[in-house]
Amino acid sequence: MSLIRPPDALETDRLVLRHRRVDEADIFRRLWTERDERVPAHRRIDAQGRPTVDEIAAQIRAEGPGLRLLAVERKDSGDVIGYCGLTARGDGPPDEPELAYELLRAAHGSGYATEAGRAVVAWATESGILRLWAGVWDWNVASRRVLAKLGFRETGRVERTSVHGQSLLTVRES
Repeated sequence: MSLIRPPDALETDRLVLRHRRVDEADIFRRLWTERDERVPAHRRIDAQGRPTVDEIAAQIRAEGPGLRLLAVERKDSGDVIGYCGLTARGDGPPDEPELAYELLRAAHGSGYATEAGRAVVAWATESGILRLWAGVWDWNVASRRVLAKLGFRETGRVERTSVHGQSLLTVRES
């Protein structure tokens, strides 16, 4: 399968999903500070305060033309509340990416993750992707519900285990 290019923007009733901008790095760093303490340490701010806003800005600047995470912006207010998009699975075929999303806590419980996820799943399907994957921590009941609403099913495979739980692998097939 050829390189899947992200759209300039995806729109839903309440959201615009678009390329992340360097000047929004502070918002994406805030996601790191809000992560549940059960998330493995390498996905949380470390003792040296890393990643910094500058390091996240550099990551955004370095994004290539392929799969990527898109900023999730509310149409009514224009504020960015997180990201949603497709990423390459390290151990999977290139034509079977992973759905990833994360929203600021203040945006939880409003259906935004499901709405953004639906837009990304539709884009993936229209791009010819037949199978999507997503990892989810066993304790993350809200994300497990979102994935179920998007048509993902749990495979029974555990991707990672930590002292705080297991990362479950889910799949969605078109």
